[in-house]
Formats: sequence, C-alpha cells, structure tokens
Amino acid sequence: MTNRNRLTTYIIVGLVLGIAVGYVANTTMTDPSGFADTLSLVTTLFLHLIKMIIAPLVFSTLVVGIAKMGDAKEVGRIGVKALGWFVIASLISLTLGLILVNLFRPGDAMALAGGLPAANASSGVAASGLTLAQFVNHLVPVSIVDAMAKNDILQIVIFSVFFGTAAAAVGARSAPLIDAVDSIAHVMLKVTNYVMNFAPLAVFAAVTSTIAKSGVGVLATYGVFMGEFYLGIALLWVVLIAIGILFVGPRILKLMRELREPAILAFTCASSEAAFPKTLEGLERFGVKNRLAAFVLPIGYSFNLDGSMMYCTFAAVFIAQAYGIELPMSTQITMMLVLMLTSKGMAGVPRASLVVIAATLNQFHIPEAGLLLLLGIDHFLDMARSATNVIGNGIATAVVAKWEGELSDPVAAEKDISTATLR
Repeated sequence: MTNRNRLTTYIIVGLVLGIAVGYVANTTMTDPSGFADTLSLVTTLFLHLIKMIIAPLVFSTLVVGIAKMGDAKEVGRIGVKALGWFVIASLISLTLGLILVNLFRPGDAMALAGGLPAANASSGVAASGLTLAQFVNHLVPVSIVDAMAKNDILQIVIFSVFFGTAAAAVGARSAPLIDAVDSIAHVMLKVTNYVMNFAPLAVFAAVTSTIAKSGVGVLATYGVFMGEFYLGIALLWVVLIAIGILFVGPRILKLMRELREPAILAFTCASSEAAFPKTLEGLERFGVKNRLAAFVLPIGYSFNLDGSMMYCTFAAVFIAQAYGIELPMSTQITMMLVLMLTSKGMAGVPRASLVVIAATLNQFHIPEAGLLLLLGIDHFLDMARSATNVIGNGIATAVVAKWEGELSDPVAAEKDISTATLR
C-alpha cells in the first residue's frame, strides 16, 4: 500500500470512527456540547496548520511558474482561458442548482412540517454582498504581508503575478532569487507531507464533535433535503467529468484517481483549502506542468467554487419555498446572475456560502431567518461543497493545460516529481 493510499484509508477510518464516537457521546454524555467544543480544537489546530502552508506555497509555486513562462503575453493568455472556463463552469453549477431545486421542491415539505423560524428572526450570519466597488478595492493588496497574514488567496495571486512577471523580465539577474523561491516551494511541499499526517485525527475530531453536538437525528430530520442536494452534487460531478472528457479525453478518469485523496480530505474536513497542496501534487502527477498548475489552481480557489455555486441557488430557492414565496422564473434567473457576481472573491470569507446567500435573500425580500433551517446541517452540506470545489478546480486546470499543450505523459510527470523531491 502506497503512502497516499494509506493516508486515504486512515481518513476514511477516522470518518467512520467519528460518527460512532459522536453518536455515543451524544446519547450518553451529560454535556455533549462541551465535549464537542473541546474536541473541535483538534480540527481547528489542523486547519491552522493548513493555513500556515497556503500563503508561502501559493506565492512560491506561482512566482516560479510565471518566471519560467517568461512571457507576459503567455500569462495573460492562460489567465483569460482560465477565467473563461471558470465563468462557464459557474453558470453550469448555478443553473443545475436552480433546475434541481425547482424539480425536487424540498422547501414544500419543510413548509408542511411547520416550525419555521419567525421571518424576523436573526440568523446570526452577516449579510455581506460583494459589490463591484468592493471587489475592485479588495482585488489588489495594500500590503503583501497583510494579504499573507489573512491568507487572502486572490490578493496573493495578484502580487505573485506581478512579482513573477517582473522576475522574468529582469532575466539572468533574477535567477538566484527564482532558485531560492523554488527551494521554498519544495520545502513547503515537504512541510505539507508532515502536516497531512495529522489529517485522520483532524477528521475524526471534526465528525465526532459535529455528531456529538447535533446528534444523528439532525441527519434524519433533514434527510430528504440532504439527499436531494447530494444527488445534485453527484450530477454536477457527472457533468464536469463529461465536459472534461470532451476536452481532455478518457484520460480525465485518471485525474479523478489522482484527486481522490484531496477530495476525500476536503470532504471530511469540510474545507477545500485543506486540500490545496494535495490537489497541486495530484495535478502534477497527472501530467500538468508545474508552472501552469501553480498559476491556474490558486485563481480557481477564488473564482471557481462549483460546489458552492450550486448550493447558493439550491439553498436560496429552498428557503423561499419553505416560506411559501413563489419566485417567477425571471426572478430566479436574475438571482442566479446576481449570485454569479457576488460570489466571486468570497473564498477567504468564513462560511462564505452562507454569507453570500444571506446577502441574496435580503436583495430578493426572502426572510433571512430561513438560514436557521440550514445552520444545523451546514457542516454536512459543506463537506459535499468542498469536495466538489476540488474536483471542479482540478478539471479546470487540466483543461487549460490541454489547451496550452502543457499536459504531458503522467508517467513522465511522476518521474519529474520524484527527481524534484530527491533534489
């Protein structure tokens, strides 16, 4: 069994044990919430370790990748192709969510069950839509140190693009600096391997604390809604993989195998950010050149959150249905386009999907209190969203690499990675 397969097995074991221990804690302990809060510190510590890696890893890999391209026109061309794919993928995800929520109508069952929160109740989630002015002001970092401190991937990407392009323009004089940054990238990948050893324990703690606090009953209460949403996620995977096959060929199925571990990690930790380093490694093993993967993948983490996109339309219309509010199709399409714009650049915001939905509900006069219906199960929904974000960004990067002729033989890529690791 390889180290990658062993880690995947341990993560799945941690997930199963977490459900069992969480159930026991919820049914036998006098204060399961206190136990859950204590245990969740383990997950918090792991996510902090991941966030510790993200900024230097994104900066170093992206700068080296752009510097190796050496041509600002090439950077611009790849960026335009990537953003074009992201827009199309986002529209597909939003549209699929809209179609399925109108087909399944999960809010009707919630309305019949009664017990809806008062329309004027507070959800505790700050509604924060992202206007064009706010997006532009947020785009460029005032300080790269501040951007790294906040793990703002979009701002780190912007600075890294300028830095890498300038390094390429300087030429031979920047070579020692690029070599140093390349060394940092390899060191950070080694640090990633160390951190990932704690992943099974973090998964166990996350699932145990959630079940201990909410009980398995929350899964039964919202079982229909969750089942329909997970079916929608499965359909989205099928659509994305089918489009990937259209552009890359049947070989895209090999990419799915490479992304299995990061997807499981994102699923169990409910964090696509936690899977970033492993996703980057998987893409390189698949044959995507490092310089392109290091450029496209971080941008995707800000602009291409396919699972979150689908959830936004699905959840917003679900809440309207629950309160008996019939939205004309024209209004729903308008909502979809609004979500398309307001969601971009929100990746670094905690509980970003809920924040975006809260802002959308306010704009369309839907009770914000409806978010209270989702808070209890949001962790389980976030698990599916996070895994889908990883798959969507992996396919997007592979497609752009194919367009650019930067997709090599995976066996050769594996040898390159092994050689780089030995160095």
